[in-house]
Order: sequence, then C-alpha cells, then structure tokens
Amino acid sequence: MDAERLELPALPFTLRPYGPDGRWSCADGVLTGRAGPGQDRFVPPAGQALDPACDAPRLLGAPDGDFQLVARVTVGFGAAFDAGVLYVHVGERAWAKLCLELSPDVPTVCTVVTRGHSDDANSFTVDGDSLWLRVSRTGRAFAFHASRDGARWTFVRVFTLDGAEEADGTLVGFMAQSPVGEGCTVTWDHIGFRPRGLADLRDGS
Repeated sequence: MDAERLELPALPFTLRPYGPDGRWSCADGVLTGRAGPGQDRFVPPAGQALDPACDAPRLLGAPDGDFQLVARVTVGFGAAFDAGVLYVHVGERAWAKLCLELSPDVPTVCTVVTRGHSDDANSFTVDGDSLWLRVSRTGRAFAFHASRDGARWTFVRVFTLDGAEEADGTLVGFMAQSPVGEGCTVTWDHIGFRPRGLADLRDGS
C-alpha cells in the first residue's frame, strides 16, 4: 500500500491515512487496520482536560454529495471499548463514529457524535464479533444504521454536524480504536458505496 493513499475498487474516492499508523492493508476486498495501545478519539463531555495525544488510526476519503457507505466489520476484541468504526469527519471538533464496540464486556452498537465535545450512546448488543454498519448522508443530515445480515437495517440515529454544508470538507471512512487495551485489529469486508442518500431512515431498507 502507498503510505499516502489507498484505492479500493468499491469506492469512487481515494482514502488517506490520518492519525497514528494504522498498518492499513487491503487484499481481496478486505481492508485491515490496527489501533495501538490506548488509541481512541473522544472529547470528554464533562469538560475534562483532553489529552492532546488522544487519537486513533483513520483511513478517510471525500465523497461528493449524498452517499451511503456500507461495510461488514469484524473486531479482534481484546479489551473493553475495543472497536471497529465507520467514521465521518467535518472538522477537528465536528465528527462522528458508528462502532461495533466491546462495551464494556458485550459487543454493542455504539455511537459518538462530537460537536465541540463528544456524546456517547449505546444502541443494541450483538452476538459475535461481526456486524454490518452503514453511514449515509442526505443533504445536511447524516444517519447511522446497523444490520446483522446486510439486508435488514436497524436505524440507530440521525444528526447534523456544523460545517457539513461544505460538501468538499466532509470525509468518511474507517477507524480502529483500543482506548484501554493493548491494541485491536479490525477488518472491513463487503465494502460498498452508493452515490445517493436514503429516502426513509426507518423502513429497514
């Protein structure tokens, strides 16, 4: 892989690494990344001092306009809060992540939306270490969905991010985290992209 970019056949945009080294690789349509010990991306909502080193490996690209990004994520859980993520970035304090996370001892769909500070919400628990995730954009609105089979989708949340009106400034892609662990390897497969938003967030499609 080129250290500065990665081309995936399923995506119409180039991916570039951000943050710590994620050891990114792709073979036979399977993307692999690794978070190192203590790596996370979270701005404490109670206003605690933020460790300036707080970051996690991200592989992101710039889609045009409305979109859906889909992938099945598999997480090598080793410690609480290890996670594989689909990630949206608008600015340094305006971003969001949809995670399959060990939270703290059961695999769970978790979301974080950061507008200056981060919120943190759990959705539903999962049997096993794999799940389908989808992030979509329709106009100013972003939506998160999850699926056990890649066919029937559960609505998780819808939100906006300040600055998302500037379509060229929006980045989307993949992240791995291991906030309290010794590292976590994540794979994403069945990666897909659709250049349109969703007509109905809650109909399961």
